Amino acid sequence: MDAALYDPDFGYYTRRIRTVGAQGDFSTSATLSPQLAGAIAAWVESAVGQGLRHVIEIGPGSGVLHQAMRQALGWRGRWHWHSHLVERSPGLRARQQRTLGRLTRGVQWHQDPAAALAAAGGHALIFSNELVDAFPVTLLQRHGGQWQEVWLELQADGRLVESLRGIPAPGTTLNPADFPEGQRVEVHDSYHEWLLAWLPRWCAGTMLTIDYGDTADQLYHRRPQGTLRGYHQHHVLAGLEIYRDPGHCDLTADVNFSDLIHWGEAAGVPTVSLETQAVFLSQYGRVRSGVDFRLQDPLGAGGAFRCLIQRAG
Repeated sequence: MDAALYDPDFGYYTRRIRTVGAQGDFSTSATLSPQLAGAIAAWVESAVGQGLRHVIEIGPGSGVLHQAMRQALGWRGRWHWHSHLVERSPGLRARQQRTLGRLTRGVQWHQDPAAALAAAGGHALIFSNELVDAFPVTLLQRHGGQWQEVWLELQADGRLVESLRGIPAPGTTLNPADFPEGQRVEVHDSYHEWLLAWLPRWCAGTMLTIDYGDTADQLYHRRPQGTLRGYHQHHVLAGLEIYRDPGHCDLTADVNFSDLIHWGEAAGVPTVSLETQAVFLSQYGRVRSGVDFRLQDPLGAGGAFRCLIQRAG
């Protein structure tokens, strides 16, 4: 999955993707309405009293979320807050620069969060929207009462087939005893490793993580095959379809927020709140259109997305 998404020559995010939204393979809440950006701007402004001057967005996509957020901050807010964008995709970085246009003044780009935090002196607000789901997952299946990892094997005729292998330490809060035989789950352990690489450089501030998913007790209810899937030209790929054209489609899985909370607390970054996007938008956002209602719909995006706030320092 890491190769399919991030191989330097053939990876989807490094070479194929050029934009997010109607002209891409998938859309995000940020590309549908400026409401989310306005809510994030209000969340940023609420932290002025913390003495912070830097705000970092990780994985800005097309740049439309950061553009709308800076517009919502107004010139006073843009004067107060220095923006840092963390983006490893050359294609998306170029797209973000075009999207921001004149708003690039006061914005810096970085290859990783450690570099962004170094520029911010370790004190910053951090936010991301649909970032965690872009990380490769370890796919597990309950077999013989234990978690085993799903592997791919290349056959002589060129076909890829799945096989199961033992895994010593899955690194997740998911207990196989809580699931029926054959249940599949995903673990964002690559995100965990990435998180640990830069969290020690974060001295103070709060972090907002927005993504689709749920807590462990709800995530896999009536989903025996798990949540791993692909997107190509707004069509969902499932099952063996996701292996057909590696590098040509987005691969993703829902986020287990119980793992994110556990990993953060273990690293000394406690949770402030975990709420649905609908609740977050009702606290910080303003409804202006029918699309805004869709983003707040508890039976739609408003309930499918979670907003996790964690604190450093």
